[in-house]
Amino acid sequence: MNKDVKIILERIHENFKRVPNTIYKINVVDDKFDKTYNFFIYIAKRGKRPHSIPLRTIKNYDMDYLQEVISGIKEHYQLTFTYTGFTDSK
Repeated sequence: MNKDVKIILERIHENFKRVPNTIYKINVVDDKFDKTYNFFIYIAKRGKRPHSIPLRTIKNYDMDYLQEVISGIKEHYQLTFTYTGFTDSK
């Protein structure tokens, strides 16, 4: 397991409380300006404002590496992933 996956998993574990009536998602953001990928955990509890907690910034701006990190997370958590800022640049 690589370092980025390990750190993200630790931070998900700290914030993923499995509270009833709460939605948990992982948001992956493509920051084209800084050439990084940012991971957040989105938490929305019924009747409260949703919030997002930063998990990790990955500076290795490579799509294959990103897929490896996402696969590593999905091996441990079956959370919904959302993606922001990704476009098909063909």
